[in-house]
Amino acid sequence: MNTIPPTEAQDRPARLTVGVVGAGRVGPALAASLQLAGHRPVAVSGVSDASVRRAAALLPDVPVVSPAEVLQRAELVLLTVPDDALPGLVAGLAETGSVRPGQLLVHTSGRFGTAVLDPATRAGALPLALHPAMTFTGTRVDVQRLAGCSFGVTAPEPLRMAAEALVIEMGGEPEWIEEEARPLYHAALAIGANHLVTLVAQAMELLREAGVGAPDRMLGPLLGAALDNALRSGDAALTGPVARGDAGTVAAHVSELRKHAPQSVAGYLAMARTTADRALAHGLLKPELAEDLLDVLANVGNGTGGAPPSPGRESRPGGKGDPSDGHREDPPGDRPGEGDRPGEGDRPEEGDRPEEGDR
Repeated sequence: MNTIPPTEAQDRPARLTVGVVGAGRVGPALAASLQLAGHRPVAVSGVSDASVRRAAALLPDVPVVSPAEVLQRAELVLLTVPDDALPGLVAGLAETGSVRPGQLLVHTSGRFGTAVLDPATRAGALPLALHPAMTFTGTRVDVQRLAGCSFGVTAPEPLRMAAEALVIEMGGEPEWIEEEARPLYHAALAIGANHLVTLVAQAMELLREAGVGAPDRMLGPLLGAALDNALRSGDAALTGPVARGDAGTVAAHVSELRKHAPQSVAGYLAMARTTADRALAHGLLKPELAEDLLDVLANVGNGTGGAPPSPGRESRPGGKGDPSDGHREDPPGDRPGEGDRPGEGDRPEEGDRPEEGDR
């Protein structure tokens, strides 16, 4: 159980001096946002040339100093370093006596709640976990993107209002996350954001291989519509050969991927199996078609090249010979069909790599 110092958040000055430990992509953007709300950045730590340049661009005239000096100068300190570096950083700051009683210590890790700050809390710090669910570029555009951005907030109950107030001052929307739920919360964001980048980049590579001159222009409208449909309708927005049970098409996909992009086969199969499971559970994929589809996925996964659809498939309703194939009525959500559209080494710093939703 954390022991929170008696200093109450409402007793603190309305405007705070702000320091940043780790001038990656996140820290300077958050400090710049707090500056717009009237707070005063006074110190930042950075090691690499990229970090120093980033701090100069987003926090001009703010001195670059050591982490210990950042804590000496600031009432509110942002610890914006990679997840794996955070526990060691906090322990080191506490052991060296850098933490001051009553100092607001904020980390931006999605994985951790406030327990990771326990060494500093025992030294008198006020611990907050404020994680922006946003991808960061390390430029001033990040400050604009914070408007309306959700933040995963975890704090001791006496500090909850202070934590949420800071998020609101940065233009964000606070979303309370219990301490024990932080790893699951972070995993969800990684699946949605990090894996999306991988999928899109892979799709663009394959389109270039197929001869498409502007894969970004082709994918933009399609992916924009798919994302909008998924956010509105969830699984009801599923389209494509897996959701329809087109086993032959899926086998052809895998065959082509083995020839042109063998490194993408494992990912395709994993997503196809997951999509099939969700489509079947949601009533989009007919059980009689699912059997052939899952047989194909199992066989190609074993490297046997995939089994053809079972005899008589063409005569089944919804099979390849059925004129309704691929054109049956969409589930609720009014989603468009497949053919209905035209064709984020400076440790311990967060930021010379993509952030969250970057990380």
